[in-house]
Order: sequence, then C-alpha cells, then structure tokens
Amino acid sequence: MTRLAKRMFNVPIALVSLVDVNRQWFKSCVGLSVSETSREISFCGHAILGNDIFIINDTKKDERFSDNPLVLNDPFIRFYAGCPLRHEDGSKLGTLCIIDTQPRTLNEEDYEALKDLAELAEHELIAVQLATLDDLTNISNRRGFISLAQKSLRICSRQSVPTSLAFFDLNEFKSINDTFGHDEGDKVLATFADLMRNTFRESDVFARLGGDEFVVLLTDTSIELAKETIARFRQSVEKYNKEANRGYNISFSDGVVTIDYAKDYSIGTLLSQADSLMYENKDNHHSGHKK
Repeated sequence: MTRLAKRMFNVPIALVSLVDVNRQWFKSCVGLSVSETSREISFCGHAILGNDIFIINDTKKDERFSDNPLVLNDPFIRFYAGCPLRHEDGSKLGTLCIIDTQPRTLNEEDYEALKDLAELAEHELIAVQLATLDDLTNISNRRGFISLAQKSLRICSRQSVPTSLAFFDLNEFKSINDTFGHDEGDKVLATFADLMRNTFRESDVFARLGGDEFVVLLTDTSIELAKETIARFRQSVEKYNKEANRGYNISFSDGVVTIDYAKDYSIGTLLSQADSLMYENKDNHHSGHKK
C-alpha cells in the first residue's frame, strides 16, 4: 500500500505509522531509512488528533513546523499529508501519509484517493487483529498466540531470560455444556479468559487455543515461580466459583514446562510437551475423583 501511495502521488516517501504515547513507528515505509521517531517531533502525532486528512502544503511557511528537525534536516520534509487510521472502536491508531521534499497541494481527486488508500490500510490492520483474536473471549487465538509467543521467545532467548509455558484444559466442560446449555458453556470460557487477564501480567502471552484449551507463556519466570503463579490463578478461579455460585464449578488441569534454550524451543514443541503433562495431571484428577 505504501508503494502504491508513492507511485500514485509521485512522492519520494510514503508510510503507515502507528503512534503511541512517546513515539511513532513505521509499520510500513518506502523512501525513509529510519523505523521510528519521537512523537514530539512527529507530524503524524498532529494528524491523529483530527478526523480528516492533515495537510501541510509548505512546512517552511507553517510556524508549527518551520523549525522541526525533520524539516531542517534529513528527510527535509516540505509537504505532508496524513490520513488518520481508525480502529473498529473509533480510536486512532496512526496514519497513512505521503511526504515530499518540495511544497505541493492536493486536488480533490488526490484527496479522495488518499482517503481510499487509508481505508484499505484500516481494513488490513483490523483484519490482522480479527484473524489473531478469539471471537468469544477477546484474547489471542492459536494463530495469534503462536506469532506473539515466538517473538517473545526470541527476545527471552537473546537475554537468557527464564521462561515457562502453561497449558490449561477445563475439567468437566462437556458436562457443563450438556447440563446447563451451550450459552452457559460460552460464559464459562469467557469467564476463564477474564480470570486469566486479571491474574497474568501484561508481559505474559495468553490465549484460547480452541475448545476448552488455554495457554500462557510466562516470561521472566522460572518453573517454581510459574507453579506459584498457577496456584494463585487456581485460587482466583475458586474464589470466583464461591461468589458466582452457578450450580457448577470451573476447574482446570494444567501442564507446565520451562524452556531450555540449549534445545529446540519452538512453540509447537513446547505446546506438545505441556499438553502431554496436562493430560497426565487430568488423568490424576479423574482417578482422584473415582477414589
């Protein structure tokens, strides 16, 4: 899309930027060698404050930008047009923008074309999120988890940070569905995801893998600490059961593995290992009930 924008408007630079509290970084970029700049000097930080295309025809004649380092130094911005990119909830994520080293103006046709391109970029960003998010629980799905967890693992591996993975499977989930109906079963899954969200840290990666299976990658966490965290999680589930008093209890079996960076630490391998451990524990859970 940025290549298309560069060609369509015959500009040296086109980019899709995402803006956070302190910086803007370029999700896609042609014609510029840097990957991010501080929000303080960014043009896109201004563009996301409005709903329409933000245009500076000549930066040298605009007192807000005439002394901006991006105008005075490389890439020597003289013209900027940025269209805000919105998320489904209406919040602004960043911009699709075109930049020139010469002053210029956009005609009505250019204006509409830039808006159309920005809309395409919005759909693309939303589609990526929808493809990696579980509809029912609003946490990552299997695809989202594998992508995020693999990235986290690469970072943890470089820093030799201890990392553990826990696999959860809900106990007696089928009987809850059969006795109380599928709507109630859906509520159980959504509640379990909420309890995960409240227990685990923002730096942990957690997901619903499908059915009644969930997973969490606990970064900077030894196996001992992981087991403590899961014990705390189990307490919060038990506390919920007492308060909700729904006629059934939510409970889970788990399998926990720690990552040995000297071996193969692909997410697929770790999931298989944790899954096997979880089934051993589940068998123990069932045999415990039979006794």
